[in-house]
Amino acid sequence: MPYVGFIDDYKLEEVVSNTLTVAERALNASDKKFEKNVIDPFLAIFEIAGFGVDSATWLNNEKMRQAQKSLSNHIGIFHQYLLGSIDGWQSLPTGEIVDIVCHDRKIIAEIKNKHNTIKGSNKSDLYYNLESLVMQKKQAYKDYTAYYVEIIPKKPVRYDEPFTPSDSSKGAKCAYNEKVRVIDGYSFYALVTGIDNALEELFNALPLVIQSLKPNINKNDLGNMIKYFNLAFSGK
Repeated sequence: MPYVGFIDDYKLEEVVSNTLTVAERALNASDKKFEKNVIDPFLAIFEIAGFGVDSATWLNNEKMRQAQKSLSNHIGIFHQYLLGSIDGWQSLPTGEIVDIVCHDRKIIAEIKNKHNTIKGSNKSDLYYNLESLVMQKKQAYKDYTAYYVEIIPKKPVRYDEPFTPSDSSKGAKCAYNEKVRVIDGYSFYALVTGIDNALEELFNALPLVIQSLKPNINKNDLGNMIKYFNLAFSGK
């Protein structure tokens, strides 16, 4: 029985394994570089006193917080590689304007992990880049549909709509264009796979995949995270 219905087990395990390696390296790097980073001693002392933790717990939490920054930057790449491993889809090299492409369906996509990964003031730049790729003559992706994917939406709602961010240089929103769109992660996984609940299927499979790669991990601890998935995507 495969983990999920839209990508083979080997590819899924490979992408998950690479992301676990990133997490481990981030924690190791945080440990080695900890004393080189400037720590706010005032914040630290009030955290210990106000949160009711001892200094050892504070130290461990602070190292994990610093490591989390590095890992969070990679989660968007996790989704890029995974989606790009689905039949018919391709993950593009670093340096391309977009992250994945499906030539058969004439779709390109730039994938970000959270709705606020790109600052609001920079979203118009992304719009114009995507627009130029699908609208200008002689572009490789002329007449494709370009998606800006926000895996984690600001609110637990579904959307797939024209991307019209504000352009501060013009004091107006970018032009309405059906071929330049913004979409939440749940909807985009459904679009790519043809499976309505593909993202939830993936999330539910992750504890099994991770435990197969790291048997010492408690599967129940990982499974408990489903409540946060529900809050992010269904408001439950």
